[in-house]
Amino acid sequence: MTAGRPGHAAGPEGPDAHGAYGTDGAFVAAVDGLADPLNDPLPGGHTSPWFRSDTVPAAEPAAPSSYDTGYAPRQAPPQGPQQPQGAPNEWYDPVGYQRDWYGPQEPSARRAPAGLASPVSPADPVAPAEERAPAPAPVPDTPDLHAEPRTEVLARIPPETEPDPAPAPGGRAERRRAAKGRGRRRPGTAPEQKAAPAAAVPMSRVEARRAARAAKDSPAVIASRAVGEVFISLGVLMLLFVTYQLWWTNIRADQIAGKETNRIQDEWANGDRTPGVFAPGEGFAIMHIPKLDVVAPIAEGIDKEKVLDRGMIGHYGEGKLKTAMPSDKQGNFSVAGHRNTHGEPFRYINKLKPGDPIVVETRDAYYTYEMASILPQTSPSNISVIEPIPVGSGFTKPGRYLTLTTCTPEFTSTYRLIVWGKMVDERPRSEGKPDALVG
Repeated sequence: MTAGRPGHAAGPEGPDAHGAYGTDGAFVAAVDGLADPLNDPLPGGHTSPWFRSDTVPAAEPAAPSSYDTGYAPRQAPPQGPQQPQGAPNEWYDPVGYQRDWYGPQEPSARRAPAGLASPVSPADPVAPAEERAPAPAPVPDTPDLHAEPRTEVLARIPPETEPDPAPAPGGRAERRRAAKGRGRRRPGTAPEQKAAPAAAVPMSRVEARRAARAAKDSPAVIASRAVGEVFISLGVLMLLFVTYQLWWTNIRADQIAGKETNRIQDEWANGDRTPGVFAPGEGFAIMHIPKLDVVAPIAEGIDKEKVLDRGMIGHYGEGKLKTAMPSDKQGNFSVAGHRNTHGEPFRYINKLKPGDPIVVETRDAYYTYEMASILPQTSPSNISVIEPIPVGSGFTKPGRYLTLTTCTPEFTSTYRLIVWGKMVDERPRSEGKPDALVG
């Protein structure tokens, strides 16, 4: 016969007849000891911060159940040295409870869990020793639940961390919708949206007239604006004129002079022109200045529009200013040309040195002159420089001379620059070009 298990009493009043809770008061004690979400203790011996040991009676020990017979007795969680003997092993975390039900809270709103000492403000009244609640039991080191104390975790939170948003009221679905909508921009709150302008207050007729008169520019402003526009227009016109004079006139004159040179050479090749007297503006010769790389046609007369402004060199051949031709056995072949603008064939004649060749090509021959002397500046009315024996040239007896005249200083016509030359060679075209043009 098998012996009964320890803890079971035989007879009608024992646990075999009434069960494990047949003893008077055992059922009530067992119900009181059931796990409560607010009072159920967790390993570690934490207790509720609102628990008072003096207000809870000591629980009577429950009779052992028949289901526990044969098994190891249930071990109670370890008690801290400061926990009262009659207090149940319960623990409640208000921070975790609030986080689970209402979402994350701001760091400042988090409460220290039970069992952790919180600083007491000096202004808070200190309760007497007999009214103070017993200190909760310290949290034992349980590596499976608490890897490190909560105070160290809170201490590592950086101060610049943004606080958690306030919990959204309502159920779990509303809190999820609120969490999803935190990153969205609410309509009407965009910074670029401006407030609607206030309705304009209608003005009276007198006020409207005054505002219209105040909006009009004063006569001084209108006058200064007109003067400024005039000056701007004049400046633009001056710029266009300078561009025309320094750039376009040279291009146009070179084109005309080039066409005239080709026409003269074609007439010489075809034998259409016969030597004799030439009409004003008619080209009859070509001047070569190898040092200055100048090749320009020579026309009869010194008319500005018909000859000089067209990029050609003009021959003094009219009235009192009439001079000899290159083919004459004696005399001074005198010509004029622009130094600036309109082709400027004589711009750099001041750089010629004594002995530099100057060749005049005609229908029948090449006439070569050598530069002899220069007069840097003289009056425009000084016509003695083109006489048969030019004054100031250093020539003392009649001969076959060449005189080049142009304006000076540059871009002005105040004075005249004179260059003289003396003929050193006459070569018929049938004998070919002179050495000055070949070399």
